Amino acid sequence: MLRAIKGLTILLVICAAAAAGALYFYEQQELTFAPAPLAFDLKPGSSLRTASRDLSAAGVIGEPLLFELIGRLHGNAPHIKAGNYEFESPTTPLKVLQKITRGDATQVSIRFIDGWTFKQMRDALDTHDAVKHDTQGMSPEAIARKLGIPDALPEGWFFPDSYHFSRGASDLAILRRAHRLMQTHLTAQWAKRAGDHPVATPYEALILASIVEKETGKASDRAMVASVFVNRLRMNMRLQTDPTVIYGMGESFDGNLRRRDLQADTPWNTYTRNGLPPTPIAMPGLASIQAALNPADSKMLYFVARGDGSSQFSRNLDEHNAAVNKYIRGRK
Repeated sequence: MLRAIKGLTILLVICAAAAAGALYFYEQQELTFAPAPLAFDLKPGSSLRTASRDLSAAGVIGEPLLFELIGRLHGNAPHIKAGNYEFESPTTPLKVLQKITRGDATQVSIRFIDGWTFKQMRDALDTHDAVKHDTQGMSPEAIARKLGIPDALPEGWFFPDSYHFSRGASDLAILRRAHRLMQTHLTAQWAKRAGDHPVATPYEALILASIVEKETGKASDRAMVASVFVNRLRMNMRLQTDPTVIYGMGESFDGNLRRRDLQADTPWNTYTRNGLPPTPIAMPGLASIQAALNPADSKMLYFVARGDGSSQFSRNLDEHNAAVNKYIRGRK
């Protein structure tokens, strides 16, 4: 009996050693893909067993039961992370396991540029091949309602930045991140605003910042540009800024702003209407928000482009007319 038990024990040890060797051989075997890299989408909530089956069905690994077994032996079962993964040739089952438990998912990005309109943002999202287009066919107002944007007016409510995400991420999720980041920056800068500022709400500050964004040709001029518009608001003087007129013209703007355009009344025509327009005209960057809420201390009421990206600022109409003659008419 003792001899039999000893023999069985030796046999079990040999089998265990053989199994361990087989598993080690499996986890170290070379995997190749054609074409490479091979893309695989690991769904949220996937267990190790589900991930093993899906990886096998996608051609990433061979036998799913062996992959599940090495995952459990390495203690990785609770650590599977969803995402889009790309596997290069050659690799091994162990490296695949490590990749999906580290969450080393493939990241792609999209860049929203300071001064873009909501339409330009949507165009960038709609043409991005890694984005899931959940907003297709939705109106801007419907998207704004989905995101909880006040008054369902999306213009200006997204922060320009680079956003990284896994392939297949929803455009709504990306827009939600950009909206929350704008809310965060706007709230922080509103708390630091100049004490005698003429704007009454953070939304008005956002509108003003969007104008500063579109009117600033050189970064060093930004605070002075903001001071011109703040000084005009304090005096109840019309802002008379071309970018608001262009925004109000919509698709009819052909690249040339004419005198009749300045005279055609729209809610965004700051030549025909006092105060701020009803919405932002673009999404401002952080520097424009900061300048709008803490402008330079100046008496300037006018500015004109010098032609090199910078602006000439003036305190009164006579100075401004002289600057126009020098920098605009003088160039013709």
